[in-house]
Amino acid sequence: MSNRAAATDGSGTGPDPATYEHARDELAQVVARLEAGGLGLDESLALWERGEHLARICTRFLDGARQRVEAALARADED
Repeated sequence: MSNRAAATDGSGTGPDPATYEHARDELAQVVARLEAGGLGLDESLALWERGEHLARICTRFLDGARQRVEAALARADED
């Protein structure tokens, strides 16, 4: 992920968050805005797309963490 700062402009687009926690927090904000309603179709769609992107980022972070744990467990089994 080349861009490190989380988007805060509410446009539904922005740079990728640098950490799982930032991605998760931004995703929660996107969900809250969508659940609150009152948005136009274009803004809702942009937020939904951003939410999907953030969910994929969270999954990548979690997959990486799982791989690290599995590798550590495998090393421990070898010792």
